Formats: sequence, structure tokens, C-alpha cells
Amino acid sequence: MNFDRNTVIGFVVLAALFFGYFYYNNKEQAAFKKEQARLDSITNANKPKPDTLAQKIDSAKADTLNRISNAGDFQTAAIGTEQMTIAQNELFRIAFTNKGAQPKWIELKKFKNMDSGHVRLAASDFDKISYSINTGNNRSAQTADLFFEPGTIVKNADGSQTVSFLLKSADSAGTHSIIHQFTLKPNDYMLDFDVQLNGADKLLTQGVMNLSWHYTAAQQESDIDFEKQNTQIGYVEDGEFDYHTIGRRSSVNFSKPVKWIGLRQRFFNTFLIAKNGFSSGKMNWEIPSNEKRILAQSISDMKVEVQAGSAAKVNFNIFYGPADYHLLTKYDQQMGKLINLGQGMYAFVRPLNKYIVLPVWDFIKSFITSYGWVIAFLTLFIRLVISPLSYKSYLSGAKMKALRPEIAALKEKFGADQQAMSMEQMKLFREAGVNPLGGCIPALLQIPIFFALYSFFSSSVDLRGADFLWAKDLSAFDDVIKFGVNIPLLGSHLSLFTITAVLTSLLISVYSMSMSPDQSNPVMKYMPYIFPVFLLFIFNKLPSALTWYYTVSNIITLILQFVIQNYIIDHDKIIAQIAENRKKPKTKSKWQERMEQMQEQQKKLKEMQQKAKK
Repeated sequence: MNFDRNTVIGFVVLAALFFGYFYYNNKEQAAFKKEQARLDSITNANKPKPDTLAQKIDSAKADTLNRISNAGDFQTAAIGTEQMTIAQNELFRIAFTNKGAQPKWIELKKFKNMDSGHVRLAASDFDKISYSINTGNNRSAQTADLFFEPGTIVKNADGSQTVSFLLKSADSAGTHSIIHQFTLKPNDYMLDFDVQLNGADKLLTQGVMNLSWHYTAAQQESDIDFEKQNTQIGYVEDGEFDYHTIGRRSSVNFSKPVKWIGLRQRFFNTFLIAKNGFSSGKMNWEIPSNEKRILAQSISDMKVEVQAGSAAKVNFNIFYGPADYHLLTKYDQQMGKLINLGQGMYAFVRPLNKYIVLPVWDFIKSFITSYGWVIAFLTLFIRLVISPLSYKSYLSGAKMKALRPEIAALKEKFGADQQAMSMEQMKLFREAGVNPLGGCIPALLQIPIFFALYSFFSSSVDLRGADFLWAKDLSAFDDVIKFGVNIPLLGSHLSLFTITAVLTSLLISVYSMSMSPDQSNPVMKYMPYIFPVFLLFIFNKLPSALTWYYTVSNIITLILQFVIQNYIIDHDKIIAQIAENRKKPKTKSKWQERMEQMQEQQKKLKEMQQKAKK
């Protein structure tokens, strides 16, 4: 085995993992499309025929009468006028509606949407938080269908604000009432939601609140397919965190106590937390077609055990905010685990992100405001850490270069007998004290680093909307070059950072091959040049942050190679050291012994086969 073969091994392994990962992602996209097609077919099949005006009027009247009937003792709340109450802190504005006494929409002040407005969460007609109450004999209604009294805002001594809504029964005694209280704390995305029930033993059946939470994860990023791939359902059941990517399944049942449930799209999270836990429940979600600009719509039906007695209080928290690892971990409820610092088959890189990449990232960004330069300095730090291994690799390459004449002589001596050539070459390496695997170590080391940064850059909310050079958003691909048509495998654009990554990778291949022994095998000879071309198709849809990192890493590699090879490594000294190594007694490692035994057995088998033919 020689240096250029080791280089090829590194490239091949890296390519296999790249293609494996993106093949996996393509399967996820196919699952999305299949689910969308299924939903569309169901929708079309069940689509009602257009109603006439008279039918619509009759339907509206019937619906009103039905709601009044179901409202029972709360008939006065069955019909009303929707009124909004706006509250805000330093981080968000919330519009509360008296219909159901619940959030109508949440606007995040520090984050812009694609239309240059602020990001809004839970802002569709589908979104609601509701539970069933008994309104009379054999009658029940959903709180989301009832009109509470208009909300009132009270400012508390600690700087928080409490928004309250009251719902009273209309019976003669007037003993049943419900109060919804929402508390906004300063500089906090977590919202307190308290439900006070007067007459809980009558309002709830068997002391169980059947809570229904409908949530829409609306598209917030330019690439909806990539955003769907990074949208997940998360929860803590029986003290254990778990998650599901939306395209892999469409429901989950809970038979054990659940602390919280939530939905994470790429950069924004919404969690519903029961302070005393949900006793059981289930979640279902659907993936609408891309045209609706919706990632997923989830319905969670959860049960909450309510304390016995007439008066009861049920406490919840609702989190509406960014998918920020530090922010979520401070609540100490395992919500930070939903941030993708390494999940699934790439969970092995999570410790690397958590204990090395993230702390270094936080340190660098504390004094550098441009995230493009933060990435550059992070890359420089990583390359400095692994520089001792890089140096050993380049030293191994220099030794290989010194052995070129002897390797060429072996090729001429053994000709097409590759087995004999391999055995003699192994002896040559052992005599010279050269490690034939030294050349591929840095390439293999790049694999966990690349996938760690892929996860980190794909989930870091810091990069959302951050511009650098020609890239308007480092969390998305830069599409400076637009084709106007979709090209298979490439898409409708060409990323400039992808081009720089490909070109610098090609330069590394050219330089590395110039330092390696001559290679007669055309596959081994040209593979390092072909691999950078593959990167063009792999990287073109990745976040600009990742392709910029790869570009900087390649530039550092080229500089290190040039400096080490020309100013640090003494080639005359290497030749002298090889000569000195040959004089020393040699001991074989167990690996070398097994390799030689295997080669010897193969040689004997080949000789026996040749004799049998004669």
C-alpha cells in the first residue's frame, strides 16, 4: 500500500459516508412526498361539493343552534364577539383571544420572517388549546368554542404581567366558573398558563381533563424541503427523552406519564408542559403539500389528572421561541436534547459539538460580530488542534516520496504480480520505518468533524439571516448563480461557496498526488480528482456556513502542506533516518504478522491453482 492509495481510501470512505447520509435524506424527502400525495388524494376524495348560498345559511344556523345546545349552563358564552388582548415583554408579543381564552398568535421580536416581518408562531385558524367541560346533563362543549369575558392585564411587582379570562355558568346558582391566567415574565420565552376550575367535580368527568392541542408549524425558511427534514416531534415520557422526525411516522401513543410534548422546526420550538405531568395521550401529525407553506400540523390529545374537590387548579407552561440550545437547557427539562447537535446514526458527534464546538463557538462570537469570521476562526482552531496528526501525515508523505525510486524498482521487478509486489512493498516499509496508513489519517479524521459541523450549522439559530460576503443567509445555500430551470442532481442554482469548496479540494488532490509515488492503476490515479467533482452535487444545497467552513479548512490544509513540506520537514534528514532505520533489528506487529501470513497463504493458493491448470 502506498501514499496515494491511502489518500484514495480516505476519499472513498468520506465519499461513502457523504452519499450514505444524503441518500438517507433523499429517502426522507421521498417519504414526505409520498405522505403528501396520500393526503392530497384523501382530501380530493372527501372534498365536499360546493354549497349553495341557501345551504351555507342553513348550515350556519344549524351550527349556531348546536353550539347553543351543547353550551348548556354556559349558553351565554356560546355566541359572542371575538376580542383581542395584546401583551408583550422584551422578546415577544402575544395576542390573546377571548374565544377559548387562549393565544391567537405569538410574534417573536428578534426574528424576521421571509417577508421581512416578525416570525409568528401558532398563528393559523387550525391552532388552538382546548379541553372538554360538562355543561349540563349529557351535554359537553369545548372551551375553544366558548367566549370568555374580555381579558384583563395586571402588572405584577416582579415585572411580570398576568392576563386573565373569566367564564361563568348561566345557571341560577352560578357556581361553576373557569379562569385562564397567562403570565409573561421579563426576558423569558416561557409562558405560564394556569387553569382555575370552580366546580371541577362537575365540569370534568372522573377528575380528568381531556386537553386537545392543535399546532401548525408554518414555513419560516426559504428551503421548505430542508426545513421539513429538520422538523421533529419531541417529548419526555416516563422521564426519558425521545423524538421522531415527522417524515418517518405520523403518530405516537403515550401509555406512561409525559412531562412535555413539543414540535421543533429547524429554528423555532413550541412546547406544551404540564407541571404535574400528563397521565397519557397521543400525538398525530400530517405533512401538507409544499404549496401550503406548512411543515406539519399536529394534534395532541392528552389527559391530565385533576385533584379531587370542587376547586382545582391545573398548571401548564407553553414555550414559544427559538431553537437555542443554551436557552432550552436552562429550563432543565431535557428540551435541549431536541436541538440537533448529532442525532440518529450521527449521534456519536453530539459530544464533540456539546463539549468542544459549542464552547469554542460561544467564545469566538463573544468578540467577533461577523459569523462568517466566527466560522473561519472556529475552523482555524480545529485545524490547529489536529495539526500534530497532520504533521505526521505529511511526514509520512515525505518518507513515501523518498522511497519512490525503490518502489519503482519493485514494480519493474515484479511486473503484473501484484501479490508479490505487495509483500515486498510491506517489507520495504517495515525496513524503512514507514507507516503506510499514515497518509489517510487526516482524511478519516475529517469525517466526524464534518458531520459534527453539519449538524451544528444546520441547527444553529445564530446563523439564521446572518450575511457574509455574497451569502445573504449563512443558514441556507447561497444562490447567486440562478439557472431558472431545475437541473437534475444540482437544482436550480449554483452556490459560489460550493464552487470555492470544490476548487480548493481539487487543489489539495493535485498537491497530494504530486507528493505520492507514481500510480499505474488509472482508478487509483484519477479518483482523488473525481471526488471533488462529486462535492459539487453534494454541497450545492447545503448551508453556506458549511461550504464556507470547508473552503477555509481546505485553504488552511494547502498552507500547512506547503509550509510543512518546504520549511519544516528536512528531506535529507528523512533519507538519513530511513537508512538508519534499516540498520535496526525489526520486530513485526501482530497486524503485520497476520497480513504476511494471509499474503503467504494467498500466494500458495495461487501456486496450487496454477499447478492444477498445468
